[in-house]
Amino acid sequence: MNELVGALGWLLPLAVLFLLFVSGVRIVTEYQNGVVFRLGRYVGLKRAGFRWLIPFVERMVIIDLRTVARDVPPQDVITKDNVSVKVNAVVYFRVIQADKAVLQVEDYLYATSQIAQTTLRAILGQVELDDLLSQRERINHELQQVLDARTDPWGVKVSNVEVKHIDLPFEMQRAIARQAEAERERRAKIIAAEGEHQAAEKLALAADVLSRNPATLQLRYLQTLVEITSGGNHTILPIPLELLRAFGAVPARPFRPEEAHEEEDEDASHGPS
Repeated sequence: MNELVGALGWLLPLAVLFLLFVSGVRIVTEYQNGVVFRLGRYVGLKRAGFRWLIPFVERMVIIDLRTVARDVPPQDVITKDNVSVKVNAVVYFRVIQADKAVLQVEDYLYATSQIAQTTLRAILGQVELDDLLSQRERINHELQQVLDARTDPWGVKVSNVEVKHIDLPFEMQRAIARQAEAERERRAKIIAAEGEHQAAEKLALAADVLSRNPATLQLRYLQTLVEITSGGNHTILPIPLELLRAFGAVPARPFRPEEAHEEEDEDASHGPS
């Protein structure tokens, strides 16, 4: 009996020491940092690996260093040109200094989300609706720069901000659709006008070439008559071009576009008397 009591006297302290040792064991993974406090005072960081803390004396706060994607709830924003829109976004950030994330802010996740909402309203309130719709990449970059500067004291790095959706009023959607349709019509008219201008230049050039070669002009005249009478029984009565010119049906020399420029240059050189 005495031997059993003696053995228990040895085993009990060993068991207590073992439990104390086990209670102080901490495992820090590769994507974490541990912020260690001793009797309430910050004493340092623990990197990845097996770590042991003094039980009841030290404690460790684990901080995840991986990138966090946090949605920014839809925000009612009035743009610079007084258009009310609803905008939501997503913010990508991560902790780069675990000690600051614990010591400088109570909850860095909540704080970053809140400051992202206020920054989104402030930045978008300084831009016009057209810029918000067409220059989203520039606005995303500006949001990222501002948020990164504001969260830097907390040891948080904002890597990216993306505006996800812009909800426009129905009347504004109709106005934008009408504007886009008018722009398409304007471009179509410009293209048609340019085509007509080029066709007129080609016709004038062809007429000039034909006028220099009477035989070619006569052949073209006959070809045109054939095309006109194709598909039916018609009799072709060729009339010499000289006779048509005599009656004024065909000009003696076709008008060339460069002649108009030459006349304008002559008028400009003489000037008003």
